[in-house]
Amino acid sequence: MLCQFVHQFGQKLIRKQLLEPIDESERPVAHLNTLNLVILGVGRMLKAGVYLVAGAVAKYIAGPATIISFLVAALFSMLSGLCYAEFGAWVPRSGSAYLYSYVTMGQLYAFVIGWNGILPLVMGTAGLARASSYIFDSLIGNHISQALQETFSLHLPYSLATYADFFALGLVLLMTGLLVLGAHESILVTKISIGINILVLIFIIVTGFVKGDLHNWKLTEQDYKLNTSGSRDIYGLGGLGLLGSGGFAPFGFEGILQGAATCFYYYFGVDGIATKGVEALNPHRSIPWSIVITIFICFLAYSGVSAAFTLVVPYHQIQPHDPLPQIILHSWWLPARYFMTIGTLCNFISRIHSTMFRMPSLIYMMAEDGLLFRVLTRIHVHTGTHAVAIMSAGNLTGIMALLFRFTDLVDLVAVGTLLIYSLVAFSVLVLRYQPDQNLSKNENTEEEIEMPDPEERPLDSEPEARNSNILKSLWFPISTIPTRKSGQIVYGCASLLVLLMIILSLILVQWSSQGFSGDSEYTPVAVLLLLLIIGVTVIIWRQPQNPIPLYFKVPALPLLPLVSIFVNIYLMMQITSGTWAIFGIWNVIGFLIYFGYGIRHSLEENDEQQPPTSTSQTPDKNTPSPESS
Repeated sequence: MLCQFVHQFGQKLIRKQLLEPIDESERPVAHLNTLNLVILGVGRMLKAGVYLVAGAVAKYIAGPATIISFLVAALFSMLSGLCYAEFGAWVPRSGSAYLYSYVTMGQLYAFVIGWNGILPLVMGTAGLARASSYIFDSLIGNHISQALQETFSLHLPYSLATYADFFALGLVLLMTGLLVLGAHESILVTKISIGINILVLIFIIVTGFVKGDLHNWKLTEQDYKLNTSGSRDIYGLGGLGLLGSGGFAPFGFEGILQGAATCFYYYFGVDGIATKGVEALNPHRSIPWSIVITIFICFLAYSGVSAAFTLVVPYHQIQPHDPLPQIILHSWWLPARYFMTIGTLCNFISRIHSTMFRMPSLIYMMAEDGLLFRVLTRIHVHTGTHAVAIMSAGNLTGIMALLFRFTDLVDLVAVGTLLIYSLVAFSVLVLRYQPDQNLSKNENTEEEIEMPDPEERPLDSEPEARNSNILKSLWFPISTIPTRKSGQIVYGCASLLVLLMIILSLILVQWSSQGFSGDSEYTPVAVLLLLLIIGVTVIIWRQPQNPIPLYFKVPALPLLPLVSIFVNIYLMMQITSGTWAIFGIWNVIGFLIYFGYGIRHSLEENDEQQPPTSTSQTPDKNTPSPESS
């Protein structure tokens, strides 16, 4: 009885959503070439206010080596982007990682991706609101921050801001109200916003390379001895406290990787390209090339801004909350301060509206599927907007903007994004070794009636032979095409690899703090884990792959997805413990919602409980959700 209950419960967790069949007339027409996809990707990925993160990372984490941090994050993003491209190729619809995972991997997997897809949207919008507050405050002489710090100072754990930012809260609530009233995203305003962002970045980069001084990349203790007096190493980075140990990389290799984990947020958006496969011309070439080109363009912009700031201003003198006035003071045109500041503020506000416009769509889709509370699907009678989903997202975003620091919000976006990209890479690794799956309801019915599984029946009738040949099948599979057995082997091995990589990443993080000393006690453990990882990887490599034709397939399987998973996990280990605590609370809340409500109210559960004669209509689940989920 217990075994039957556990089996039924496990089946509920892996239930898959079947795609509604669509008419050919409703199928998207391929019209996007590589240039169109690059423009789309740059517009999504080139974030406003990158100089805020670049300034904070340069001052506290990586110094001038922030450029290297952006490079590392860019390379790792490319790996994740290629995995995302194949993941989208498995499902012939435009959508999101939530939809793709629900169709291919199952319900619990989809909920984890969807719930953690909400996190970057909420925290990213809150970060933009907080940054807008910093910009506006600097424009009027920091009067707002001084007044709020005197009145609403937060003497709470370090992960919270020093004061409650009611300006950021008011900005988020204002945007929420506009969305509830039916304000739509304007393509013209978005284009103007992107144009302003590009002009600000060009101004910063040109100023930096004209007025910069290479000596600022070679600072020594003598150059800033006065700045060390009375400073405390509150970030635990060693060296000269907040100033590091000097030179181009004052906080060492560890600082570069910590910076890369934070900078990863600024490459969030590659999925906006990867999910456009059905709309792309020649997608097997245009999708991967547009991903690589987009990331390269954004890397040039981000590294140029980082180089400009650290060349013009010594990294230890950067004002992380608003470094823009500092670089303008070194420019040849001082009135540019107001033009640039006002332009940046307008850009931030436009980005907040754009992000909040997409955010409720994912919440609405999950609620429509029954994984979140049904009340979130209510639509305003007069405006036709998803009023409850918008207000829920807006209130949560406002609270985050009110209480948390900008850098902590960016870290939360980074850890959520890294988790999603890791799950996408895992999905690609597993799916390539699975037997054919039925994605459409019509296909499912036909297969269940007409297509028995010839591979599994002989094995089920010979349990002794199956058990005696387990080890042999790991190295010498009996079939040249994937079977259920080989798919289970890959799934188990991939799960074991993730566990081994988590342990190895934890060891490497501790080992790096000792300078990767050769005589460390971590050395034999790391070598043993590497050998185990290599052995399990070879087992996966020996299994037969699914020959299904996809418009794009990740090369060097299983190596590339595994490398992507490992570097994502390793970057996640660079995130601060305070951020992990908040991230853990977020996921605990999510699992309570899923196991307390979603697992019993999902549409897939209700469909299974309906009698066979039922002809009730099922709403279309393939409405495109926000591309950033």
